[in-house]
Amino acid sequence: MRVLIVEDEPYLAEALRDGLRLEAIAADIALDGAVALELLEINEYDVVVLDRDLPMVHGDDVARHMGESHSGTRIIMLTAANLLDDKASGFGLGADDYLTKPFDIRELVLRVRALARRPSQGLPPVIEDEGVRVDVFRREVFRDGQYVSLTRKQFAVLNVLISAKGGVVSAEQLLERAWDENTDPFTNAVRITISSLRKRLGEPQLIHTLPGVGYRFGRGSDA
Repeated sequence: MRVLIVEDEPYLAEALRDGLRLEAIAADIALDGAVALELLEINEYDVVVLDRDLPMVHGDDVARHMGESHSGTRIIMLTAANLLDDKASGFGLGADDYLTKPFDIRELVLRVRALARRPSQGLPPVIEDEGVRVDVFRREVFRDGQYVSLTRKQFAVLNVLISAKGGVVSAEQLLERAWDENTDPFTNAVRITISSLRKRLGEPQLIHTLPGVGYRFGRGSDA
């Protein structure tokens, strides 16, 4: 899962990013509405955490743009305005959820995950395939009923692969979905994470490499 945090207070934005990363959620930051629009054109996000009172381009205008061009991306409006009329106008602009400041980061994580699993996103709260059970909310993985301890990044990569339902996922797509924009595109982080994830999941292997193409979750052999 990948989230864009649009918040003009740097310390708050960084705290939100760090809190999401602790829950295996990749997150990028935009400190104004103009940067947010640029990132939305470059990257694919599951959820945008959007402050309304933004410099350069107002948060309301970012929401309007998303409604026209990014129908699959969910919006959580984040603001100090807590009157019912404020919330009504936010929902009218296309927000899927509304969280007022101050708030607990744990609540934001729950709301982000709840939005990301809505039908149009194709991310159910629990995914099961080939004896592997991934609980997105609890961040737990079981194989044949046995608990599998994973790091946050291993969990994020497994979630992307198993959600592909047997499809091939390229290394570039894994970087897009499980890492943030600061990751070196030439890094070997994907290969290293895949290798360690295979070891954690055990035998028989369920993650297979298709040289020059990517990775696939399921039964079968590496190409």
